[in-house]
Amino acid sequence: MIRFRVQELMADRQFAEGRVITITEVAAATGISRVTLSKLINRRGCVTGTDNLDKLCRYFRCDLTQLVEYIPDTAPPLRSRNAEKKLPVARK
Repeated sequence: MIRFRVQELMADRQFAEGRVITITEVAAATGISRVTLSKLINRRGCVTGTDNLDKLCRYFRCDLTQLVEYIPDTAPPLRSRNAEKKLPVARK
């Protein structure tokens, strides 16, 4: 699962600047809608485009690795369709 660390970056910036940073402020500065930012913060498995990632990295002055975190899934790996198909056995 991909997790976006927007809320943590907002908290870091609030601390550094000594003031409150709101979603509305981030939306105005980046051009990303408040709804999209809220989904990135609150919804698991939210999908967004690379243009939004670029805008957020620019706003927070961070690398992509500071904005996005990969959390491995504990479920067994997905099997491909081809793995389920049995190939005929060659006979001599």
